[in-house]
Amino acid sequence: MPRSPATRLSATDTGHAKDYAAIALAYAKAAAGDKKQNRHCKWVRLAAQRHLDDLKRAKNKTWGYYFDPWHANDVCDFAEKLPHVEGVWDTPTITLEPFQVFVLAMVFGWRRHDTGGRRFTSVYEEVARKNAKSTKTALVSLYCLACENEPGPQVLTAATTFDQARKVFNPAKRMVEKMPDLQEAFGLTPWAKSITCADNGGYMQPMHAKAKSQDGHNPHLVTMDELHAHSDRGLFDVMNSAFGARRNPLMWIITTAGFNLHGVCYEQRTMATKVLERTVTAEHIFAIIFTLDRAEDYGDDRKVGDDPYDASKWIKANPLMEASRPLRDEVAKRAIEAKASPAAEGEFKTKHLNIWLGAASAWLNVTQWLLCSDDTLTLDDFAGLDCYIGADLSNVDDLSAIVLAAETPSGQLLVKTWFYVPEARLGSVDNSLKQVTALYKQWVAEGALIATPGDFIDHRVIEQQIRDLKDALAVRRATFDQWNSGLAMASRLNEDLDDGTGFAVQLAKNAKNVTDPAKAIEARVKAGPSRLRHDGNPVMKWMIGNAVVDRRTDGSILPKKETANSPNKIDGVDGMINATAPMMQPDNDDGALDDFIAQHKKAAA
Repeated sequence: MPRSPATRLSATDTGHAKDYAAIALAYAKAAAGDKKQNRHCKWVRLAAQRHLDDLKRAKNKTWGYYFDPWHANDVCDFAEKLPHVEGVWDTPTITLEPFQVFVLAMVFGWRRHDTGGRRFTSVYEEVARKNAKSTKTALVSLYCLACENEPGPQVLTAATTFDQARKVFNPAKRMVEKMPDLQEAFGLTPWAKSITCADNGGYMQPMHAKAKSQDGHNPHLVTMDELHAHSDRGLFDVMNSAFGARRNPLMWIITTAGFNLHGVCYEQRTMATKVLERTVTAEHIFAIIFTLDRAEDYGDDRKVGDDPYDASKWIKANPLMEASRPLRDEVAKRAIEAKASPAAEGEFKTKHLNIWLGAASAWLNVTQWLLCSDDTLTLDDFAGLDCYIGADLSNVDDLSAIVLAAETPSGQLLVKTWFYVPEARLGSVDNSLKQVTALYKQWVAEGALIATPGDFIDHRVIEQQIRDLKDALAVRRATFDQWNSGLAMASRLNEDLDDGTGFAVQLAKNAKNVTDPAKAIEARVKAGPSRLRHDGNPVMKWMIGNAVVDRRTDGSILPKKETANSPNKIDGVDGMINATAPMMQPDNDDGALDDFIAQHKKAAA
């Protein structure tokens, strides 16, 4: 219901149990004022600053939105009357922490001038595990079911599996079961798989991706729990398209970080960051992300971001930490395990620090890689330098890569890439490859991926590119993977281009051969643009995020795909290692490449 203009910007004391709007304002001021980002990450600070700026905008009545303290206070007051149903607490009912008050006050306090309904119809909230996500989502669901004057509201808790969907539904159900007064006040009845509201004819129920029918719903609220775990966008699209007949709909995504940088969750996260940075104007989206800061998130010249093992930074991803001793102990325990086990490190970073990784044991940091990007890099920058080519060739019908590398006199590594795919691969109807095929099509349209005619990769096109590079630049060596396609191309190139030093060779992919160049690349990525400059190819960015690494007890490493049959390729990463390998040899040691070249001769024989 719209409130009178006289009360829209009045004092925040509205007769509720507490002045929650004032608590939210104080939180916003503290977060925005944390300029050193000691306790609040960049994204939280931007969300807070957005509220402060919007309060100023709202003084102009021609702007379409206003902040109503009554609605902000009402949802929080309702929440603190609900009982705890999980864990051990000092009080029988929920006590909201300031960050929780802030989120609830933003979503329900900001209203539309024309209808009085909520301003925000889409919420993206990202926070680490064990920060009461399910409890907060449950109380939001009950509030939207019973308290928003919506005729027949349908409240759906959606997740990949029924068990995951019930993680939000079950706390709401137990809250209702423990409060006869709540049942009586709103006509709520808890059932095995639903909660009904007799007062308005509405209901709440869990919904999962494998349900026989996801259509036919007309939701008032959909909560998407752990969206990062959704293998495709099917359930999200169905739910997102079902709001048409509602006057005040709300899609609430609440998730931790994950590994899939090309899934629907990261897509929504990317939009959220653009809204917070205000590169995209979307007044209907509220976003907040609790995570550690990267180097570039600080806005200064620092080279590294927050240390994931610095306990003082954990509160950025775990805002409930100070109020929950069990949470503090849990994160500390997981940190010890992560230090001891690379396999546990990915889980620690994604689930407990809310850091996105390209794979479970990601090798290179994608954001650090992007800092080294320069789309103005051309072949002219390689002129006069000793250049090296690395290639990773597919035998049949998938991606192949060429990487050109050279080191400048100042010690900066230059990297330029080419990627190839057969045209027939773009028409794949295999559902398991649907997302990757869509990416291939996008990259071909952008010119980042070259489509060769036919059903299979045309190695002649790739070979001609290598010959052209050899003609234009001082290319000392071309290094191929050890498969038959690489051997055949190396042999043809050597017939025409070898000057007796072994121009085209093969490099077997094993820890002994790749450790030194891989570690060199790793160090350059961490060091930043002064040590590495690449062409910013989006295909290579994707592959950087796909690469995981085996770290051996002897100190050797082996970058690889997450699984042998994964559609997430790393050909460009292997090509970059192949290009870099011969550069690791001493400049004036004529015998330094003997073992390297001998491998090729042995394979050719």
